[in-house]
Amino acid sequence: METRLSFRYDREADILHIDKCPPYSEQESEELGDDVIARMNPSIDEVENLEVLFFSTRLLRNELFEFPVAAELRLSRKQGV
Repeated sequence: METRLSFRYDREADILHIDKCPPYSEQESEELGDDVIARMNPSIDEVENLEVLFFSTRLLRNELFEFPVAAELRLSRKQGV
C-alpha cells in the first residue's frame, strides 16, 4: 500500500512536520543532527515522521539543506483515476 507524505508547518513552534502517518506515543525518537528529529516505528525501525526544528531560519540560509534519510519518490495515484 502506498503511503503519502503530508507536510504541516507549525508557525508558532517553527517546526516543519513531514508525516507518513499521525505521530503516536509508542514511536521512538532519534535526533539526526542539525535539529532534525526522526520518529520511528519501534517494531520495524522505519522512519514515519520527521520534525525539522527552526524551519524558517533554514529558509534564510544560503546553503543546501539535506536530510540524512533515504527516500524513494514516485507519483501517488488515487484509486479509480
